[in-house]
Amino acid sequence: MTVALMWEARAVPGRGEELLEWARAQELAPAPLRRETFRAPQDRVLVVTWWDADHDARLPELPEPAGDLVTRAVHRWRFESVDVTPAGS
Repeated sequence: MTVALMWEARAVPGRGEELLEWARAQELAPAPLRRETFRAPQDRVLVVTWWDADHDARLPELPEPAGDLVTRAVHRWRFESVDVTPAGS
């Protein structure tokens, strides 16, 4: 089964690049099958990791950044894959 973990944080205004670099520097051990990092308006950063694991498996996750870097607690979601559609389909 494939599980995707989503981690999303909102930086203090003007500190989005710093939060982005902080998130990129966080290492996960073991490493996930895949990891993507996104940014969005309002200094938001999203990290999605994919794992070959059960939905409730114990997996490494990105920690909370320092409180002075973010405007609120990190949001976290966990999803399991139910369908895979090839690109172009």
